[in-house]
Amino acid sequence: MASPSLSYARILFLLWLPLIVIAGYRQPCEPIKADDKDRIRFAENLEFIVAEFFCYGALGKGLDTFDPELAKGGPPPVGARKANLDHVTRRIMEEFYYQEMGHIRAIVTTRGGIPRPQLDISSENFAQLFNKALGYCLDPPFDPYADSIKYILASYAFPYSVASLLGVEAGQDAVIRALLYEKVVPYNITMADFTNMISGLRNELGKCGIKDEGLIVPLELGAENRTTSNILSADTNSLSHARTPPEILRIVYGSGNEHKPGAGSFLRVQMGKLREPTSMKIIIKSF
Repeated sequence: MASPSLSYARILFLLWLPLIVIAGYRQPCEPIKADDKDRIRFAENLEFIVAEFFCYGALGKGLDTFDPELAKGGPPPVGARKANLDHVTRRIMEEFYYQEMGHIRAIVTTRGGIPRPQLDISSENFAQLFNKALGYCLDPPFDPYADSIKYILASYAFPYSVASLLGVEAGQDAVIRALLYEKVVPYNITMADFTNMISGLRNELGKCGIKDEGLIVPLELGAENRTTSNILSADTNSLSHARTPPEILRIVYGSGNEHKPGAGSFLRVQMGKLREPTSMKIIIKSF
């Protein structure tokens, strides 16, 4: 088994790899043509994942308990369960759930919404994601529901979506990142190393440059090139990074290809039509 320690050189390699890939093969990183309806439906699929994860983790029950009409008859998630959270973390995640439920309600109210997709937010799927980020199998397998630290770390792995929802979700991301300065037991890996590995993986899969950063970055990537701490992820001008739908799909699929799902199926659903310039249907199958 590979060593659990992550060298600074490997962190740099993971962060800069997308630029090397882009130099050799140009990926479509520019915005694609899609109307508001398609974009919002695309985002709603991602909202369902986060909402159900926060709801089950904090309260041990899902969206159907609070407002089943929002799910529009879609099946309940697979593998979701209440997490072993401390009081403070549980309250934070409960609030995050209510915010996500509000996002879904806003979409349903204004655009009609879609049925909840079949989600798989089981510990087994998270274990696959973290093994892929680290490059070897954790022993014991990563379980996001085991304790507060692992649950917060799993929350860090979710991508965020689109415009009108980003104000609240950027705040959620900031809170999650601020809680990540501890060592993860029993792996003897720091939260900073975990976040750097997850961010490196997402940059590698997205193939459009450095748009994701962990808690510790090289000085040249820090705010004003003066700090290596990175509680708020942003570029050197402290502007937020943005991803196009194809970039998000490459990450959500886990394959680096917006048309081809990889291992670890967290979500299986038709995500609606996004025009590239011609209409295409996107099938989500892997996170």
